[in-house]
Amino acid sequence: MRAKIHPQYNVITVKCACGNIFETRSTRKSFTVDICSNCHPFYTGKQKLLDTAGKIEKFRRKYEAFEKKKKMEEEEKSLKTKAKPQPEPQPEPAAEAESKEQ
Repeated sequence: MRAKIHPQYNVITVKCACGNIFETRSTRKSFTVDICSNCHPFYTGKQKLLDTAGKIEKFRRKYEAFEKKKKMEEEEKSLKTKAKPQPEPQPEPAAEAESKEQ
């Protein structure tokens, strides 16, 4: 390796939002992370939702409104198909004329 062109690779301390602290090596001085292997759902098997500014609730309200609208459209469509009266079959005029002559 060439001298004086590579960054220093030091042992640093990483701090997680859950309170976990561990050491690793990096070119940076220190890290603070939101999720680490001790609190990540993939590694722990526990579901933990991080709701920032109510985004999950906002999505649920939005999707709920979409579902209601979809149900209303389906009901209106089914009512329209049920409400149409079926026309009675009319005898053909030519057939009536032939039957009168016989």
